[in-house]
Amino acid sequence: MGLGQGQGRDYLMTSDAQWAFDAYEAVRARLPETTYPTESRHVESLGDLTGDFDVFLLDAFGVLNIGESAIPGAPESIAALQKSGAYVAVVSNAAGYPKRLLLDRYTRLGFNIAPENILTSREVLLAALKTRPRRKWGLMASQAFGMEELEHLGAVFLEEDPQIYDDVEEFLFFGSAEWTKERQSLLEASLTKNPRPVLVGNPDIVAPREGGLSREPGYFAHSLADRTGVEPQFFGKPFGNAFDMALAKVSGVEKSRMVMVGDTLHTDILGGQAAGVATALITGHGALKGMDANDAIKRSAIVPHFIMLNP
Repeated sequence: MGLGQGQGRDYLMTSDAQWAFDAYEAVRARLPETTYPTESRHVESLGDLTGDFDVFLLDAFGVLNIGESAIPGAPESIAALQKSGAYVAVVSNAAGYPKRLLLDRYTRLGFNIAPENILTSREVLLAALKTRPRRKWGLMASQAFGMEELEHLGAVFLEEDPQIYDDVEEFLFFGSAEWTKERQSLLEASLTKNPRPVLVGNPDIVAPREGGLSREPGYFAHSLADRTGVEPQFFGKPFGNAFDMALAKVSGVEKSRMVMVGDTLHTDILGGQAAGVATALITGHGALKGMDANDAIKRSAIVPHFIMLNP
């Protein structure tokens, strides 16, 4: 199986951007609260912002790539930012992938991003686990990648055996590429009988891919909360734990000189605003493609500082 593929992928896909937007709106009570600028400034591309910012925090899906394809012009745009002397980092909710695979992808797609300048929500959750007591963990994750970076957890994959769901003490959501309706039902039944913590390493509800929008771990976590009453603990955008780790790498730079760039109002823009940095929304690719971005901003009241069609 390739990246983004799995036995449950057909079940996971949707092409309805409006559905995805409404799904995010439906869970606003679980997302951080913050304030926004009164209006956005429209610019052509990231190059228009080089004089205003020293730090560019970039989402990946919808900004750099769609699935396994680079967004046209994105490698050149990012290279120009780097050449200008800006600090460029990827802050992604791609918790399902070991960093080695992400580095391979970015290099193959024409990006030159150092490993230390890539932060994923996978790392955010793993860092949090170091501060928690060791548990018997059950994994929502792709077996195609094995236990790479997860070996030390002593965790078990969640498959079709209901006893495994009942035996584990906590659940860790990394990636949903191999998740199925049957597995979701087993998890719901187990949590209904015995509520336990659910730690989510990817808060995204959807992610843009070549075939449409994939349902991500956040989708299944919110569904569990609605059906079982077990409130998930999220690690990654838009939550502060991800931005705390990202900003710690540039602690000497004023937040007024930082901008978060993304395609999703409810993760990239909301999260960046809550972290106290400027925000820039990409509308030509990703979560809002095919929608009226201005209408989405109005309906959600999530207002970015900048709007651009392409990175």
